[in-house]
Amino acid sequence: MRDYIARLRARGDLLVVDKEIDPFHELAAVTAAAQKRWDKPILFNKVKGTRFPVVTNVYGSRERLAEVIGIDAKDFCRQWSNLAALGKGTAGADPFARVEDDGLIECKLSDLPLITYSDRDAAPYFTSAMFIAKDPETGVGNLSYHRSMYVSDDELRCRLAPRHHLTIYHEKAEKMGKPLEAAMLIGAPATSFLTAAAPLPYDVDELEVAARLKGAPIAMRKCKYIDLEVPADTEIVIEGRFLPNERRAEGPFGEFMGYYVPEGPNAVFEVLGVTVRRDAVFHSILCGSPEEVLTLELSVSANIYQRLSAALPGILDVTCQPFVTHAIIKIDPQFEGHARQVMLATIGAEPIWAKVVTVVDDDVNIYDMDDVMWAILTRCRPDKDMLIIPETPSFYRDDAKDHWGRLLIDATKPFNRREEFERKKIRLADTVNLADWFPNA
Repeated sequence: MRDYIARLRARGDLLVVDKEIDPFHELAAVTAAAQKRWDKPILFNKVKGTRFPVVTNVYGSRERLAEVIGIDAKDFCRQWSNLAALGKGTAGADPFARVEDDGLIECKLSDLPLITYSDRDAAPYFTSAMFIAKDPETGVGNLSYHRSMYVSDDELRCRLAPRHHLTIYHEKAEKMGKPLEAAMLIGAPATSFLTAAAPLPYDVDELEVAARLKGAPIAMRKCKYIDLEVPADTEIVIEGRFLPNERRAEGPFGEFMGYYVPEGPNAVFEVLGVTVRRDAVFHSILCGSPEEVLTLELSVSANIYQRLSAALPGILDVTCQPFVTHAIIKIDPQFEGHARQVMLATIGAEPIWAKVVTVVDDDVNIYDMDDVMWAILTRCRPDKDMLIIPETPSFYRDDAKDHWGRLLIDATKPFNRREEFERKKIRLADTVNLADWFPNA
């Protein structure tokens, strides 16, 4: 991550703030305003109460995420669908290199930036920490994100959502009557930021995939307090263990959907030690910002693309815009009713997130919501081309059933009248150089 930040700084794509900022709400407020205006990564060099600078919005755009793995920004679905194959690697090839500790420094949890984000958050939270752990039965490794509430230098309380791999590991360890060792990585290798959110199978190690994406082995070092290895160039590592059969109050917390998750019993993480690199930089993620939601949107999009492509022809691209619960599928219609098949298949392919599904033709820019809405308003007949599926659950953490029901929208051209819906074009529009006509503008 440090190398990538240096590249951003060198080309003028990093906003640097030298004025001291308070991590108690002020840092989040400035981050939100700056992200909205400039959409650039931000480095806060002086953060009140800590010696560590804070960097945020590093991975907050499709272009920056694509740059990390060296692909076109519009090629994520196909590339992410290939990540599982990368996890297989080359037979006999070790994706890791082992190194010794290189001048690491130990500190307390309270020495780190303790950032309070939303108005009603119960305490400071660690939002960017990537947990690394191993399945207690198979030893397969996993990377995943889980919010963690600061309680003391010795304790964090973590939200482990149902069906997440780390949750399954924790439950397996509990059945054995043992704690689950894990480490929290803050400022981990850039490629691991992507693979930790990718839709990989249960038996694929995300860190191995990150090494394949990098194209070179990832240097690993042993932890000091637990029996795990972590990427050696991670800025900050918090070592600890999840206590078995112990749940304590966590929350409220302002989460990615824009609402507060109420207080509830969640997992207890016992902190055993904190190690940092010299001149470490703390990575912060503003919950609900593109840096958090974009990876989820890409993961869901790739999952839909992969499953639809295996079942139906003509699937060109998938995205989730302007939020993860709206799936937009671009197709090349092959037959009458094709779009309806795609809509129905989508809610089977993605039963959790695809609350609204819109299908469009190949002449629509699915990354531009104005263009998608134009297609809906000019090609969709609501009484015929919209389908509501009632009493169907989606988002799993929804006891009040606020996200039940599905809306399916066919915004493709009528199949037998496609020539009537050819979009108009302005000749020469793609060749005009405005500087030739407005040199002083």
